[in-house]
Amino acid sequence: MKILVCNVGSTSLKYRLFDFGSSEETLAEGKMERVGAETGAWSHKDANEAAEKQTLPIPDYATGIRLMQSALLKKSLGSMKDLDCVAFKVVHAKDVTGVQLLDERVLSAMAAFNTVAPSHNPPYIAAIRQFQEVLPDTPLVGSFETGFHANMPPEAYLYSIPIDVSRKYAIRRYGFHGASHEYVSDRTAELMGRKDFKLISCHLGGSGSLCAVVNGVSIDTNLGLSLQCGIMHNNRCGDIDPYIPIFLMKDFGYSLEQIETMLNKQSGLLGMSGVSNDLRDVELAAEQGNEDAINAVESYCYQIKKQIGAYAAAMGGVDAISFAGGIGENSSLVRQKALDGLEFLGVSIDQQKNETAKPDCELTGKNSRARVFVVATNEEIVVARKAKEYLENRRQAAQ
Repeated sequence: MKILVCNVGSTSLKYRLFDFGSSEETLAEGKMERVGAETGAWSHKDANEAAEKQTLPIPDYATGIRLMQSALLKKSLGSMKDLDCVAFKVVHAKDVTGVQLLDERVLSAMAAFNTVAPSHNPPYIAAIRQFQEVLPDTPLVGSFETGFHANMPPEAYLYSIPIDVSRKYAIRRYGFHGASHEYVSDRTAELMGRKDFKLISCHLGGSGSLCAVVNGVSIDTNLGLSLQCGIMHNNRCGDIDPYIPIFLMKDFGYSLEQIETMLNKQSGLLGMSGVSNDLRDVELAAEQGNEDAINAVESYCYQIKKQIGAYAAAMGGVDAISFAGGIGENSSLVRQKALDGLEFLGVSIDQQKNETAKPDCELTGKNSRARVFVVATNEEIVVARKAKEYLENRRQAAQ
């Protein structure tokens, strides 16, 4: 079974072609950046070969899809009809979660939540429709990021607003980064050699979230109805007093559009530091004495630490903490500061191991009761496996 997994960003398209034969083999993978700009960047790699990089115009997703097709047909596919499906790591939809055939019903449910996922749903819907045009006979299957959190208890997902409003407009904590948290949970279980444990999964990247996982099941997570809450992100605000926008609008004349732009694009690490939305740049500025950058780094790590403490309380302890995502895997400073002072919880790390950490390694300190890991998350394989299971169940039902 051949499954093409696509991960769509507002200006990017990442893809990976899997062959589920006797093993889970990656036949090809690639990434396109600056889609829609005058000059785009494209990297494509076939199995066991070096990556080929090009700079060329990629004016829209339709162009990107055709470029991807041509590359896949050179070595990895005899025909696009060899594809069993195209699978997507979709983000959000009203009253829809889990694994779904991306038909009009599901696309309409995604569009209904465009307002709460403005950076994700509109580009995904546009790309899926272009895939429908280019590959009209190929099933398109979506695995929603909210799926891993769908069984959280009511005390974790309900908001303290009138319950009839929550029910009428489907307002609740949904959670995201589900494919990553699921992969991290499974991989940590492999590294631990057990499945019955309490895990705090820290997916830290441009967008970040933490998840409390008990025996492989998500019981709480800090992203909610939208991805604009939780810890601060690269340019999104994270948790703030909900009256800040009201105060700015009523007393200082900010418009709704200005508030939305500020919270969604001008806040987080970028807004606090005034330097960049890339933590590496902010860390460098902090090292050079930039006070705003120092505060941004300290605040980011402090928020992670507070969330770890909260989830340890919610689970009645913690057996493992795993860091994943671009920041979680690569920033020894964030890992150190996020765990510093948590010895009372039985959490400490080996500083030398932390400084030299590589993917899928352990950082646990000498006297730490909880084990600490760095995990190279693999959202694509989770999405591919779910699509494979969906297709197999669909075929069995049709027989």
